[in-house]
Amino acid sequence: MKKYELNEDENISINKLVDELLKKYSSIEDEHFLLQAGLLGQELPQGLRAFLHNFKQYEDVDPTCMITGYKMDDIRIGRAPKHWKQKAQHTSTINEEIYFVLCASLIGHPIAWSTQQGGHIIHEIFPIKEHERDQLGFSSMENLEWHTEDAFHPLRGDYIALMGIRNPTNTPTMIASNVEIDLSSDEYKPLFKPVFKIRPDNSHLQENSENNSLNLTKAQKAMHQLNLQPNEIPVLFGDPQNPYWRLDPYFMEIPEDEEARNALNLLIKTINENIKEVVIHPGEIFFCDNFRVVHGRPPFSAKYDGWDRWLKRLNIVSDLRKSRAERGSGTSRILY
Repeated sequence: MKKYELNEDENISINKLVDELLKKYSSIEDEHFLLQAGLLGQELPQGLRAFLHNFKQYEDVDPTCMITGYKMDDIRIGRAPKHWKQKAQHTSTINEEIYFVLCASLIGHPIAWSTQQGGHIIHEIFPIKEHERDQLGFSSMENLEWHTEDAFHPLRGDYIALMGIRNPTNTPTMIASNVEIDLSSDEYKPLFKPVFKIRPDNSHLQENSENNSLNLTKAQKAMHQLNLQPNEIPVLFGDPQNPYWRLDPYFMEIPEDEEARNALNLLIKTINENIKEVVIHPGEIFFCDNFRVVHGRPPFSAKYDGWDRWLKRLNIVSDLRKSRAERGSGTSRILY
């Protein structure tokens, strides 16, 4: 994995840019900020811009990268909110969020789902006691099983970005990529068959949304329908010699097709043998290609005191037009 380390002068330049933007924007959820983020990101240090440009262009070389060296003030940031629903009242990380979105906007367009964390562009990832054993980013006592983010949906992000705010336990993010696996071999050919079903993960379900009334929104109805009747899709797609993948074994149904089932089991086994650890420290930004990388997290000990592991997450797409029918306007970044 390639890394870019910011130096002192670059930190000063970034902080100056962020301070200027704070005079105009009070939240990265501001639609006007999101519309300008791709342009504003061009004011980041040139070395950083070149690094992210090359990461986007050379996807076959390394589907992950890390930016390090960003200086953070842990005292200013203080405790994490007790729940993601308190996000609107929690602005202590606005500096980090602006920097995070500017970097991400050099890769593509940050998007959000109305069914996840109230439709916020940036997602909070920290332990919540009531979810400690769930398959959610808020868990702590269970493995968060490796997966492609939003694997069930054709409009899922092309890239996933994680920014470290706090990680006192040095809890790693577990990753594996298709770079280490020869997916062109005959034994994986059945994975191109559209016979696999993946249900929405729990983060999209009504009980984990901001609106858990009986009046389901259009988006919740769509997710509910996908949960009841998931589409039949291939696991591998694209170039047969160097294919992309979409996987979420925890939420996948076992295919009736024996060849497909055996190929899937082989791929799962091979991925498990190639899992690696990446520890995301405070101030670091980790990017992964969501078409080439699966990610997860092992259990860790949480105190639920506001000082536990805390990450920010962004979903990033390369092409907004694909989701136009699922966004309220051409300028909106929220799906459904």
